[in-house]
Amino acid sequence: MPKVVSRSAVSTSADARPTASSVAALKVYYCICGEFILVIDAALSSLPHRQTDGAIIVRSKDKDGAKAKAFKLNALPCEPILIERTQGGHERQYRFRCPRCTLPVAYQSNPPPISAGPFLYIFKGALTQVQGQLPPDAFDGEEHVKE
Repeated sequence: MPKVVSRSAVSTSADARPTASSVAALKVYYCICGEFILVIDAALSSLPHRQTDGAIIVRSKDKDGAKAKAFKLNALPCEPILIERTQGGHERQYRFRCPRCTLPVAYQSNPPPISAGPFLYIFKGALTQVQGQLPPDAFDGEEHVKE
């Protein structure tokens, strides 16, 4: 029986120019309980914050030249709540919670599904990039309890 010899060429991508999809690294975020919650195409630290509550603003729809972020949120919807703001007025929040520990991690101003509204808001201190480690801002604004 004759011996088969492969005539395939060996190629490598080491010399190839990076494509737009390979340059856009995805960031993964976890709940403080360790559950995977969010994958997004930008670091949360680079996104703007709301002045009312410090939540991180994630644009979920394109508008007026502003591009939406590509993201996937692994969270369950909660019952909506009505928040009374100190500046006057009210805000209805459609919240999303961690599927493991039920901690609220995000909200939007429109009813589910996720990305139904123009923005998704991530609660300040709710997510971390290191699984099982608290984010540095997890307890910002909390009063210390003296014993």
